[in-house]
Amino acid sequence: MSLFARKIVDREHLAQAAAALARPLVLTNGVFDILHRGHVTYLDQARALGAALVVAVNSDRSVRQLGKGPDRPINPDVDRAWILAALQSVDLVTIFDEQVPLPVLELVRPDIYVKGQEFEKLEDKTGKIQREAEVVREIGAELRFTHEIVFSSTALIGGAGGLEVFNDEKVRRFRQQHGLTGPSLHHALA
Repeated sequence: MSLFARKIVDREHLAQAAAALARPLVLTNGVFDILHRGHVTYLDQARALGAALVVAVNSDRSVRQLGKGPDRPINPDVDRAWILAALQSVDLVTIFDEQVPLPVLELVRPDIYVKGQEFEKLEDKTGKIQREAEVVREIGAELRFTHEIVFSSTALIGGAGGLEVFNDEKVRRFRQQHGLTGPSLHHALA
């Protein structure tokens, strides 16, 4: 078994695996369908808030319930978990079936629960961020928000209307919109 495959745990073993990690323990969650710079920056910032990072990944069923589009997820949950587990900033990965990871919060019992800045007003598409905030308070954790450059896999692949084929023009517009041209692109990839 590869080193990073050992980072992936099922729900049955999650509490025990999380308890073995260094504190303060950070938890975050997301779809992470097409891993991009925004995701990696977000996870790096989340990890910097504590001594260990647990990432909960929406299952394929959960992604479909979120209404991200008929062709989503593009990458199966197991593949997304493997990719995340390969990141240096990630200490543990688990997959969850719910729209929001309330059972994961209760099992992991993190010191810090991290969300992206788009959730800072405690509003989201599911309307359940408020419940997440309640559970965070109930378990005595702190809710924190990162302030990274926001990228969107959904926008990148064409929105909820279906999967569009990547083409040179779309990539050019994306690079231009996010300032990823010439030297800045080389610097971002270096």
